[in-house]
Amino acid sequence: MTLLDRRLVLAPMAGGPSTVGLAAAVTAAGGFGFLAGAYLAPDRLRDDIVLLRAAAGAASFGVNLFAPSPYEPGSAARVLEYAARLQPLADKAGVGLGESIHDDDSFDAKIEVVLAERPAVVSFAFAWPPADVVDRLQAAGIEVWVTVNDAGETAWADALGVDAIVAQGWEAGGHRGGPVDTGHHQAPTRMLLQSIRQLTSLPVIAAGGVGDGAHVAALLDAGAHAVACGTAFLRADEAGTAEVHRHELGVRSDTVVTRAFTGRSARALVTSWTEVFTEVAPAAYPQVHHLTAPLRSHGKATGQPDLVHLWAGTGHRTARQAPAAEIVAELSSRL
Repeated sequence: MTLLDRRLVLAPMAGGPSTVGLAAAVTAAGGFGFLAGAYLAPDRLRDDIVLLRAAAGAASFGVNLFAPSPYEPGSAARVLEYAARLQPLADKAGVGLGESIHDDDSFDAKIEVVLAERPAVVSFAFAWPPADVVDRLQAAGIEVWVTVNDAGETAWADALGVDAIVAQGWEAGGHRGGPVDTGHHQAPTRMLLQSIRQLTSLPVIAAGGVGDGAHVAALLDAGAHAVACGTAFLRADEAGTAEVHRHELGVRSDTVVTRAFTGRSARALVTSWTEVFTEVAPAAYPQVHHLTAPLRSHGKATGQPDLVHLWAGTGHRTARQAPAAEIVAELSSRL
C-alpha cells in the first residue's frame, strides 16, 4: 500500500477547495495529497497532475474521480417539480436555473488521463468503477481505492479486487461517497471503521468529522491504516474555498445531510436553502447538481451564504485559517 509511511490523507474536495497548491503543501508537510478530478475537464485534470508532480517531486499522491451514477428514468418528473419550487429563489436572485442533464463527467476520458499520467492512487466515489477499469489501473501500477458508507458494501469491494477502502462515516462533510445513496442515517466513522475491519483484510482509510490530532490518533488506534481529513483544510491558505464558505465555517454551528443542492446526500452547514428544500429535493444526481449550479455560483460570487452549498463535516468549528503545513502538523501531533 502506498501509505505505509503517510498516515494523514488530504481528502479530495471537488468544486473549488481542492487545488494543486493545497495537495502539494500537504504532501510536502508529510501527508498524502489528493487532487479532486470531479467537475474538471480532462485536459485541466492532466495539467493539474503534471503541476502537482512537479511540485511534489518523488512523493506519491492520488486523484479522485466520480464514477458515473446510473440514470433513473422516473427522476425527470421529480427534477422538473423541484425546478418549479426553486424558480422563485432564482427569480429573486436574477439568475436562470441550469439545464438538468445527466452526464458522466467525462469519465472515460479521465480514466485515459490517469492511465497516461499514473498517479500512485486513483480513488472513486459515487459508484463502483467498472471491473475492467480497475484491472487497467492496477496493470499500470496504480492503486485503486473505493469509498463506502455502509459496512455491507465491503464484500463488493473485496470482489472488485481493489487495493483499499475509504470508510466515510456519517460525520463527514460533503457528498456521501458510497455507491448506494439511501438518504438514511448511516454509521459514524469509528463504528464504520470497526465493522469494515471485521469483514476484510484490505487497508481501510477512515474519514469523517476529524478535527484534531487526538481524533486522528484514536482512529489509527482503532485499526485505520490512515485517516483522511477534508473539512479541516477548507480554510487552509492554499485551498480554493470560496470566501463566503470560509467565513460561514466559523460562525454557523449546525450541519445537515441534504440532497437539496445536487440531488445526492451531502453534509452542509444549515442555511435557509437546506431548511426549505431538504425534504422536497429528489434523489437525482447529477441532474439537480446542474440545475442548481448557476444559482450556487451566483451565491459564491456575491457572498450570499444562503445560496451556497456550504459543505462541512461535524468538526467544522475546529477548522482554522492557516498554512496547510501547520494544519498537517496539528492533525499529526499525536502520531
